[in-house]
Amino acid sequence: MEVKIGVQHAPREITLESGQSAEEVERLVAEALGGKAQVLILEDSHGRKVLIPADRLAYIELGEPSARKVGFGAA
Repeated sequence: MEVKIGVQHAPREITLESGQSAEEVERLVAEALGGKAQVLILEDSHGRKVLIPADRLAYIELGEPSARKVGFGAA
């Protein structure tokens, strides 16, 4: 699943491919925004962890990865 994270005062969003389910990511985000966790911790598909302070979260976008089209005929 593709996860895009907007961070306050950061010029770019963080994008990662996660092996976690949408429900699990939603639960972790809700805990971070609800004050149960001070840091949002997500793991990408390669086993690397991304840690974001909960008070700096701007937005989270969850979705399936889209197939990239390559070539001149891609429209």
